[in-house]
Amino acid sequence: MSADTGYLGLGSNVGDRRTNLLAAVKALPAHGVELLASSSVYDTEPVGLVLDQPDFLNACLRIRTEHEPLELLDACKAVEREVGRVAGGPRHGPRVIDVDVLLLGDRRFDSERLVLPHREVSSRRFVLVPLLELDPELTLPGGRRLADELRALGSDGQDVRRAGPPLR
Repeated sequence: MSADTGYLGLGSNVGDRRTNLLAAVKALPAHGVELLASSSVYDTEPVGLVLDQPDFLNACLRIRTEHEPLELLDACKAVEREVGRVAGGPRHGPRVIDVDVLLLGDRRFDSERLVLPHREVSSRRFVLVPLLELDPELTLPGGRRLADELRALGSDGQDVRRAGPPLR
C-alpha cells in the first residue's frame, strides 16, 4: 500500500478554539496520519444552516497517510471524539472540533459517508484560503485550479481573517 498526500480542514468555535485545533493536530499521528504542513489559522464567520453562533477558527493541513478514504474518515472522527466533540447537535452547529477530509491525492470517491473531493471544497472561502496558502497551485481531480475557484467566489461574504500562525 502506498501513501497518499491529502488535505484536512479543521474548525472550532467552542471553548479555547486554538487549543482545540492544536489537540487535533497532536492526535492525528496516533491514527496513522502524518502531518506535513499546516496553514495559518483564520477567524471566520459561520456558514451553512446555523448562522447565530460564535465565529470559527479554521486551518488546513497537508497530510500523508496509507489509509483508504473511509479509514481516513474514521481516523478523523476518532480524533474529534478525543478532542471532545460529542455526536449529535444541529448540522453546521457549534462544535469543539471538526476534522474534514477535503482531498486525498487525485482520488474521486463517493459513498454515503464521504465524498472526495469534499462537496464544499471549492465553495467555502474558509477552506480555499488556507488550502491555497499551503499550495497556491493546488488543483482538484480533473485539473480545476482552486485559485480559479476562489476568484469565482468574488469578494462578498464569508469573511476570512488571518488570526495566528500555523499549528506547527
